[in-house]
Amino acid sequence: MAEARPATPVRPLLLLGDVMAERTLGMLDQVGAVWYLFAEAIHWIWRSFTVRKVRLGRTAIISQIVRVGVRSVFIISLVSSCVGLILALQMAPPLDEFGRKDAVANITGVAVLRELGPLIAAIVLTGFAGAAIAAEIGTMVVGEEIEALEAHALNPVRFLVLPRVIATVISMTALAVLSDLVALVASWGISMFALGIPSQLYIDNTLEQVKRIDFLTGIGKATVFGLLIGLIACTNGLRVTGGAAGVGKATTGTVVQSVVSIVVADLLFTAMFYAIGWV
Repeated sequence: MAEARPATPVRPLLLLGDVMAERTLGMLDQVGAVWYLFAEAIHWIWRSFTVRKVRLGRTAIISQIVRVGVRSVFIISLVSSCVGLILALQMAPPLDEFGRKDAVANITGVAVLRELGPLIAAIVLTGFAGAAIAAEIGTMVVGEEIEALEAHALNPVRFLVLPRVIATVISMTALAVLSDLVALVASWGISMFALGIPSQLYIDNTLEQVKRIDFLTGIGKATVFGLLIGLIACTNGLRVTGGAAGVGKATTGTVVQSVVSIVVADLLFTAMFYAIGWV
């Protein structure tokens, strides 16, 4: 009789395949939910312009801008200033070896305006405001407040989601400008006082290197980042199940998904700008 061969160890591979399939389906489901919420928000924005009885709540939007954007100013300014200082201090020694320490201004200006300013503001805003939005809406779902709105014929997307999404878009755009400015000023200050680069030389190099397209592409990214943060936070909040544990899971998921989405979107924008010659 032929000797029996040992069984092929396929069970771990099957388990890995099941996990990957489950994660892929979950990701697609989340993308679909975010896209559906985006379409619903666009529908209500369009109706606000075409139907006289439908109006966007200015008071709700302004209060969310204060809650999301104004209260994030300090922490974003702090983080951006630290990044500006780090960039200048890290780049000065290697540039000094080539006798171009003053090129710190050139590199910092482009790096901050194109990438670091919007990216830092978006990541900080995700932890500061995105998680709070998801937790707030999730708590409303657990407390059956969403069902109460629907029972009174009030659409949750119009009255809860839309003000928060608009607020995150506006706040993110403004905070990106603030982040750019603070990082550049911090780099200029440390370069002038610690690195021995003359103030006027730093300013001249920055203005010579930085172009309008650098600023505009960064602000365009920031607007999309704000849209992603608002939509992901609201989607996770509305999909909360399981009581308090579900609220915590939605909050954690919002931070992780937002950061990943922001980085992927940044990569896609950079590749697109590179292809059309804007970098």
